[in-house]
Amino acid sequence: MGRTIMIVDDSPSIRQVVSMSLTKAGYEVLEAEDGQDALNKLENQKVNLIICDVNMPNMDGLTFLKSLKQLQNHKFTPVIMLTT
Repeated sequence: MGRTIMIVDDSPSIRQVVSMSLTKAGYEVLEAEDGQDALNKLENQKVNLIICDVNMPNMDGLTFLKSLKQLQNHKFTPVIMLTT
């Protein structure tokens, strides 16, 4: 079973480019359009890394990070924050 990376960004084109690159490198990729969408998708999903934009509608990246670290299953999941 391969490694899974989640991309959290409100820009569909950014998600698409990053997803294509990571998929070609052999990773399974999950996408979310904002922090709330990501939290919903992570409820029953394990990921090895999250790449997250800071500026997003509904729930920005910093609020998402704070919420994520409160979840027992994800408090040690590494997160890379991007400012695009």
